[in-house]
Amino acid sequence: MKRLLPFLLLTLFIVSCKSKKTASNKSRQTHTVKVNTTAKPTPEAENIVKYAKTFDGTRYKYGGTTKSGMDCSGLIYTSYKKYDVDLPRTTSGLKGTGEWVDLKEVNVGDLVFFATNKNSRNVNHVGIVTNVRTGNVEFLHASSSKGVMISSIAEKYWYFSFVQARRVL
Repeated sequence: MKRLLPFLLLTLFIVSCKSKKTASNKSRQTHTVKVNTTAKPTPEAENIVKYAKTFDGTRYKYGGTTKSGMDCSGLIYTSYKKYDVDLPRTTSGLKGTGEWVDLKEVNVGDLVFFATNKNSRNVNHVGIVTNVRTGNVEFLHASSSKGVMISSIAEKYWYFSFVQARRVL
C-alpha cells in the first residue's frame, strides 16, 4: 500500500497537467485574417498611432480621456484631437464617421469596431489599428478589465466580435 500511494499521486499529477494544457490551447485558438500588407500608412496616421501608444497601460475609466484613466472612445478621441482631427466622443458617434473599409484593406490609423455583448451585433467597443501584417491586424484599445492595451483581431474573442472598420483620415 505504501508503494502504491506515491504511484497514484504521480499518475494524478501527470493527468491533471495534461488536461490543463488542452484547455488553454482551446482558449487561445487564433484565426487568420486576410489583409493587404502592401499599402503604406500615411505619416499622419503613424503619428496618431504613435501618440495613442503612449497611453498603453493606462487604467480603464468610463468617460476618461487622460493618462489617469480612459475608455475606448476616449482613447480614439484624445489621440486624433492631438493632431487636430475632430471626431465624435462616443463609440456610437464614431461608428458612422469616415468611410467603411473592408477588413482586408485596413491600414494603420483605421478604426475597428466590435460588438462584445453576448448575442448582440450592436457596436459597443472601438480600437485603432496599430499594425497590419500577413494574417493579423493589431489594434490599441481600452479594455474595461486590463486598461489600454494592444490586441489582435486574430484572437478568437475579437475575431468573432468584429463588426466593421472605418477610415477617418
